Amino acid sequence: MRKIDTIIVHCADTPASMDIGAKEIKRWHTDPKPRGNGWSDIGYHHVIRRDGAVEVGRAHGVIGAHAAGHNKTSIGVCLVGGKGGFNFTRRQMDALDLLLESLVNCYPGAKVIGHRDVSSKSCPSFDVKAWWGR
Repeated sequence: MRKIDTIIVHCADTPASMDIGAKEIKRWHTDPKPRGNGWSDIGYHHVIRRDGAVEVGRAHGVIGAHAAGHNKTSIGVCLVGGKGGFNFTRRQMDALDLLLESLVNCYPGAKVIGHRDVSSKSCPSFDVKAWWGR
């Protein structure tokens, strides 16, 4: 089993009107370049849809492809939305809270951060550490 010390929250950088899930994101990640990234699988371990449904991406035992230099010891969670700023639904945020609580219980001591905390990107469009506050 992998040692997990960080849970990294991302956004799909999609508009509020776009309702997609793990299936579509997996296609973006696995389609050959230039259409996709040409990866072997979806980069995230979980995807949270606009209605709050939590979908499984990669298994936790498989290293993700979501935060360069941090994938080996992290779990990646992606909220659908985020293009143009914070446009997530209440259901998404409630589902994120419950999922993070579960993941922290599963991986005691894991810190919860946003992708922006380990990259130059603004993803996921809000300060995860301040929002989580635990």
